[in-house]
Amino acid sequence: MEPILIHLLDLQKVDLRLLEVHARLAGYPKRQAEVDARVAAARGEVEKSRAAQIATVKDRKRYELDVEQWKEKARKYKSQMYEVKTNEAYKALQHEAEMAEAEMASAEDRLLEQMVAGEEYDRRIKASVIALAEVEDAARGERSQIQAEQAAAQQELAGFEAERQKAVAQIPEDILDHYQRIAKRHGGVALAEVRGEICGMCGVRIRPHVFQELRSENGELYHCETCTRILYFFEPPPKEGVPAPAPATPPQAGANES
Repeated sequence: MEPILIHLLDLQKVDLRLLEVHARLAGYPKRQAEVDARVAAARGEVEKSRAAQIATVKDRKRYELDVEQWKEKARKYKSQMYEVKTNEAYKALQHEAEMAEAEMASAEDRLLEQMVAGEEYDRRIKASVIALAEVEDAARGERSQIQAEQAAAQQELAGFEAERQKAVAQIPEDILDHYQRIAKRHGGVALAEVRGEICGMCGVRIRPHVFQELRSENGELYHCETCTRILYFFEPPPKEGVPAPAPATPPQAGANES
C-alpha cells in the first residue's frame, strides 16, 4: 500500500476516535441534567405534599371554627325557644336550631375528612422525604461517576489530538484538505476499503481498470465513483501451502514471435 494511504488511514483512525470522544463529552451535560431533574422531581414531591398539608391545616381550622359557630347558633336558638310566647315562634326557633345542628354535623364531617387527609399527607411527607434522601444519595454517586468519566474523556481527547498532529504532519496540505472535505460529508469516514472489487462503504463495484491500478500502487489516489471516498486495497495473504503468485512481467521484445 502507498505510504500516503497508510498515513491517511492512521489519520482516519484517530479522527474516528476523536469523534467518539467528542460525542461522549457532549453527552455528559445531558446526563448531569437528567440527574438534576430526578433530584428536582423528588424535591417537588416533598414540597407538593407539604403545601397540601398546609392547605389541609388551614381548612381544618376553618371547619373547626364553623363547627363552633353552628354549635353556638344551635345553643342560642334552643335557649330562645323557652322564652317565646307563641307556638309559631317556638316552632320557628326549633327549625332554626335543627338547621344549625345539621350545618354543624356537616362541618364536623368536613373537619373529619380534613383530619384524615392531614394524616395521609403526613405519611406522604415522610415517604417523600425518605425518597428524596435516596435520590440525592444516588445522585451524588452518579455525579461523581460522570465527573470521573468526563475527566478521563478529556485526557483521551488530549492524547488523540496529539496523535492527530503527528498523523497530519505526514500528509501534504492539499491531500489533507481533500481528505477533510470528504470526511465532513461522510461522518468522518473518508476512506473505503475495497473487498472483492466492491467498495466496502457503499457496496458499488469498482471498475476493473481502477482495481488493477489500486493493486499496482502507482502513487495515485482513486475514489469510489458513487460515494467519492478514497479507495484502498490490502492484498490478501497467500493461503497456507500455496506460493504467492509471481508479479506479472512484460514479455521480452522479439521473443517467440510467429
